[in-house]
Amino acid sequence: MTFRRRIALVSAAAVAIAVVLAVALTYLLTSNQLHSQIDNELHNRAHEARALRRLFAVGALKAGPNGSYSVTLGAAGAIAAATSHDAEGDLVTKSDEKTDQQTAPNAGSSRPGSLFGKLSLSPDVVRGYQQVVDGSGKVIARSSRNVTLPVDERTEMLARSGGSSFFRDVRVHDLRLRVLAEPFGRKRAVEIALPLTETDSLLSRLRLILALIVVGGIAIAALLGRLVAGAAVGPIKQLSRASEHVALTQDLSKRLTPGGEDEIGRLAASFNAMLDALEHSMDALDESVDAQRQLVADASHELRTPVTSLRTNIELLQQKGQQMTGEEHQRLLAEVVEQIEDLTRLVNDLIDLSRGEEPNADIEDVRLDLLIEESAERARRRADSTVLRLQLAPTIVSGVPARLERAVSNLIDNALKYSPPGEPVEIVLAGEEMTVRDHGPGISADDLPHIFDRFYRGAEARGRPGSGLGLAIVRQVAAQQGGTISAEPAPGGGTLMRLRLPGAEAAPGERELAGVG
Repeated sequence: MTFRRRIALVSAAAVAIAVVLAVALTYLLTSNQLHSQIDNELHNRAHEARALRRLFAVGALKAGPNGSYSVTLGAAGAIAAATSHDAEGDLVTKSDEKTDQQTAPNAGSSRPGSLFGKLSLSPDVVRGYQQVVDGSGKVIARSSRNVTLPVDERTEMLARSGGSSFFRDVRVHDLRLRVLAEPFGRKRAVEIALPLTETDSLLSRLRLILALIVVGGIAIAALLGRLVAGAAVGPIKQLSRASEHVALTQDLSKRLTPGGEDEIGRLAASFNAMLDALEHSMDALDESVDAQRQLVADASHELRTPVTSLRTNIELLQQKGQQMTGEEHQRLLAEVVEQIEDLTRLVNDLIDLSRGEEPNADIEDVRLDLLIEESAERARRRADSTVLRLQLAPTIVSGVPARLERAVSNLIDNALKYSPPGEPVEIVLAGEEMTVRDHGPGISADDLPHIFDRFYRGAEARGRPGSGLGLAIVRQVAAQQGGTISAEPAPGGGTLMRLRLPGAEAAPGERELAGVG
């Protein structure tokens, strides 16, 4: 099942449930209201029927043929007796006497009639039915000859022992009735019923109308769910098409248009950010691959010369070693050793360049001034005729000690290589910057932009030993430290190298070193 269809089904189900709940609540409230009206009317009729109880009390009730009764209302003394206790011991009040007189305007006459007022005994005319029962369940009086309300055990108990009135639904001659039963004097109970025909008919029509509303509501919910799903899935479809386009074409330039600040908009923005990062990574990977290919090509070119020269000298020693004089033999061996050293330095530089791409796993705090001092001391032993002047401020920097030492040594060795005999090399460390200045011929304007490239050797360097990787290693270490390396002509001649290492901090409590030679 597609995501759009799931959203449509969920949306339609939510609306349909809401419609069904609303319809059910409407039906229940309407049914409760209609039944409440019936119950209220039954309570009103029960209130009127209480006045009949006084007739029983004063003996104004006569039995007629076929179980009917007639009421004699002419005995004023009997009615007056209603002001005292009735035959069963019930208390009849003055207000009850007044009610009895109002219900019998033709006082003094005796006629058969309804026990429950002026309503006709015909069930077609009487809207409702009433009957009085005793504690055994026997019907004492009823309003309709054709309809006898069923008497249950609860009604018999109410007649015998009294209690609270209650409602129940019964069916008589396929007619549903709502019945109110309540005490009617001592040892009696009255049942008053109203038909539920109108109420049932109204509720039946209401159920039909509500069923149609439910069906229409579900249909509308399905349509709205489809529309909502289409609107919600639109941006996701766009994202899916963009993903498929990237997967098929490897084109990372396609971007989505964010649709707002909602979840879909943030998803589109995240997708664009992912594409940006992936594009940058791919560009960096391409650059790295190109750089590696160029490094391999350059290394192959640089290695070919010393290896070829070394092989030639070794073959010469092998073929004519015994014919050479001692001096020639020693000279050739010295060249072989020198070529092996050049080859070793080149291999070491290549190893350093390749390791420079590895993560900085061995970072620690390094006393940069002490590291420079040690590197300068080793360089001084290799160049006895050159004076090294150091002015070092105690400095701490975070980094890999071996890489920092290699960068510093390369800078110093490069200055010693181009510094004339007797001229000093000045090394200064202050703050985040280390400078190395020589007094050599300097770097030409054409070579200056390229001196930190791999295997690049300027015009002044082509006749000197070296692989052309020393300054490239310095630039790589500086980049790993987040710093920079630059070269510029020095005032008065020579070259000034500036190595900047952000994050370097002064080491308090240490003295500065100056004039070390």
